[in-house]
Amino acid sequence: MGKRKDRRETSQRYARISQTVLQSALSADEDFGNHQDTPLTDTVLASSAQLAGLVSQSQRRELPKMKKFRFQLLHQWISTHLEPGRVADVGGGKGLLSYLLQESGWSATVIDPIAQSLPTKYKELSSSKQIHIPAAAQVPRMDCEFDPAMAQDFDLLVAMHAHGCNIQMVDAAAHFGCGVILLPCCVIDEPIHPPPGMHWIQWLVEYVVAKGFVVEPFRLNFKGQNIGIYGRKMT
Repeated sequence: MGKRKDRRETSQRYARISQTVLQSALSADEDFGNHQDTPLTDTVLASSAQLAGLVSQSQRRELPKMKKFRFQLLHQWISTHLEPGRVADVGGGKGLLSYLLQESGWSATVIDPIAQSLPTKYKELSSSKQIHIPAAAQVPRMDCEFDPAMAQDFDLLVAMHAHGCNIQMVDAAAHFGCGVILLPCCVIDEPIHPPPGMHWIQWLVEYVVAKGFVVEPFRLNFKGQNIGIYGRKMT
């Protein structure tokens, strides 16, 4: 009965948060108008000095079924481009990304207000085979909202579609000198918003640059908002 009760309470928390997110999105639309968080067109990409290099990537055939691999794809990108260090997985949910990074030599911590257990299995990226996660496997967690002061304990902050955290994470990374990776989605509960007619991602890239970062944009191969922003401090 205990596990069943825990699942029911978790489901109820999800429902409350989903409703809050929906209300925030509707409120943002009413208060601020269209913030251009629809998919980026090649025209918009080409108009941005930082994002223009993604135009050719957008012309490749994307695989709709790959969205279920988004954590594996981000893990692959991080492992390919960065040396292991201390990473905060903000809004990391069940912790699959952190688990994969941990297996690749990173010291990974999930920061998420909802306590969740690791999934029991996942699909391997290249073979699509089910990989079972050992029952004893653990990933460090902080079951709370992200606080900017947390950034001082990490070399890299990562967030995939973490609503309301993007600006905070950029500011915190700039203050404490760590890197930041964002896969931004909707403009929800952010302290500042892009001007009318400017795409959220395009504006966020400019914000990251203004904070003293060198921006390396990238695109992951799944349908939907798949553009990532890696900001590294200038040396």
